Amino acid sequence: MKKYELDLEQLPLLSDALISDFSNGVILLRGDLASGKTTLTKYIVNSLGLKDEVTSPTFSLQQVYGEKVYHYDIYNKGLDSFISLGMLEELDKEGLHLVEWGDDALKKILVDAGFDLMEIEIKKMQNNKREYTICTF
Repeated sequence: MKKYELDLEQLPLLSDALISDFSNGVILLRGDLASGKTTLTKYIVNSLGLKDEVTSPTFSLQQVYGEKVYHYDIYNKGLDSFISLGMLEELDKEGLHLVEWGDDALKKILVDAGFDLMEIEIKKMQNNKREYTICTF
C-alpha cells in the first residue's frame, strides 16, 4: 500500500507513475462525491497521450477513450445493474478499466476472477490536497 498527499498540480506525477506500473487491468476509484475520481481519470488519460475529453460516465455508465481506456461509473445503477448489463464482460477487454464507485463486493468478484486490480481511495484534505491510498491485488 502506498499513500500520497498531492494537490492538483502534482497529479501528472502520480498519473505517469500509475500507468508506468499498471497499463492493463482494472482500477477501482473510491472516494466521496467530488473527491476527484474523474479528475484523476482525466490525468491518467492525458498521461497516456490521449486528447479525448474526459467526462463522468454517471448517466452513460461507460465512456471509452482511445482504443483501450474504459471509464465506468456505477454510482447510479449499482453493482447488480452493472453485472446484469454485461459490464463485467467489458472488463475482459485488453486495456485500462477505471471504475468509479467500485465497492468491496465488486473487488471480491474481480480478485476471485483473477483480474489485475488496483484500488485507489481518494480523500479530501485541507488546502485543496487529496490523499491517494493505492493498493494492488
